[in-house]
Amino acid sequence: MIHPEWELDQPEVVYPAPRRLSRAVPPALRGGWDEARVCFDARAYTACLVMVRRTLEGTCQFLGVKRNTTLARGLKELKQRDLIDGTLADWADALRIVGNRGAHFAEEAVSREDAEDALGFAEAFLDHIYVQRKRFEEFKKRISGT
Repeated sequence: MIHPEWELDQPEVVYPAPRRLSRAVPPALRGGWDEARVCFDARAYTACLVMVRRTLEGTCQFLGVKRNTTLARGLKELKQRDLIDGTLADWADALRIVGNRGAHFAEEAVSREDAEDALGFAEAFLDHIYVQRKRFEEFKKRISGT
């Protein structure tokens, strides 16, 4: 018999370590991405896409895009303000489009592959904005001696 104090509500995966976003990503956005990952792990691929899209919307708001702006316009604004470059803007727009497939009814199922790619691109998007940009700025200062 297992002692009651030793029982766990949920088993914890120790190896391989679960993917986690950097603490530099705001907690609300990390939470949205984590929820998308939970949906993916539960094979709720449509819900995963919806959470990825929601995380993109949140990123736009955190970066100063007005709340009532469409996601498409918000992403264009981020590009115009040089917060995302051409490739990242393309990724974000593709995530917006695939997120629409999750958010709006369609008879066709969302594939595992599409949900997995959306989750990975969203991770890269958040990492670029909140981690790599800052890291690169610090690197440039260090090598220029200022």
